[in-house]
Amino acid sequence: MNNKKLKFIELAERRVGKTLHMLKLIKNLSNRSHYEYDEKQVGKIIRALESEIQSLKSAFKAGITKDKGFKL
Repeated sequence: MNNKKLKFIELAERRVGKTLHMLKLIKNLSNRSHYEYDEKQVGKIIRALESEIQSLKSAFKAGITKDKGFKL
């Protein structure tokens, strides 16, 4: 494997692992015996996360498309 691919794998595994951990911590906020919140607050959290996931998908799709180059 080339160096760029290895670096991608290394960083992706580390960053996705950290992100999944942080999502679990956010999920812990749903425990009503420890926290008080309303549906508006929950909606803001969910929309922010979904928006960022959509941005992530777009970035990877654009990155993959760019590698194909120009064809007639």
